Amino acid sequence: MSSRRAYPSDLSDARWALIEPTLTAWRAARRGPGTAARVHDLREIVNAILYVCRTGITWAYLPHDFPPHKTVYDYYAKWEADGTAEALHDLLRDRVRVASGREAAPTAAILDSQSVKTSCNVNESSQGIDAGKKIKGRKRHIATDVLGLLLAVMVTAASVQDSPAGRQLLDHLAVAHPTVSMAWVDGGYKNEVLRHGVTLGIRVKVVKRIAAKGFHVLPRRWVVERTLGWLMQHRRLARDYETLPQRSRTMVHWAMANIMSRVLTDESTQTWRNDLHKTGILSQK
Repeated sequence: MSSRRAYPSDLSDARWALIEPTLTAWRAARRGPGTAARVHDLREIVNAILYVCRTGITWAYLPHDFPPHKTVYDYYAKWEADGTAEALHDLLRDRVRVASGREAAPTAAILDSQSVKTSCNVNESSQGIDAGKKIKGRKRHIATDVLGLLLAVMVTAASVQDSPAGRQLLDHLAVAHPTVSMAWVDGGYKNEVLRHGVTLGIRVKVVKRIAAKGFHVLPRRWVVERTLGWLMQHRRLARDYETLPQRSRTMVHWAMANIMSRVLTDESTQTWRNDLHKTGILSQK
């Protein structure tokens, strides 16, 4: 445990205990003759990543009581490249599902997308214009389970339409989660997505908007919308600041890991709306 004053984004002992075995094993696998000694505490590296994710600051502006920002980003990039961050996220997701009384393997999914503006450091080749929402930037395509936990995420230019991205998401679901046999989407996903789902053994159903004035909660659709709201509580995701799309994808994994670790340890995240532990994620059936 660090001797510095704690930040609100820091891992508690209980949350660190959830992820420490995975990262300790990662570090141990990289030791060998001629390997330089690891001088930085892995817990502090994770704390620094979560600080960036939650506050939205640039890496270079990390407070000086964290490890050097270049070192933190190096770990962030390595954990993205070798799949450690995603594996850690998936481990936490399975534990939350089991804690909620469900099987670790999901059987249903909900798909949606979110367009966000990008910062000036993002290459033009990875950006695009979402003509419908009038946003120039990138688009996050996500698939969640019925609890709102992330099953798959893709980051593309905002000009990529939901239907082609939806087919790719279904491909990923079929490989990573072969137990998924049902998926819900909105009207932005065309019939080609439904037909593609059939070839993968996934029944895709469109949940249409209610033809009435005012706000209406749509069956199943509200779950993925809530997940997008959870992500936006992390200011690093309010705009896409990552130079590479795959690094942007990993920031989503860290945001969800932050949320799920708090759910598992029953720790609340203070927001302007409510406390996380009051969302009832573990009581949904």
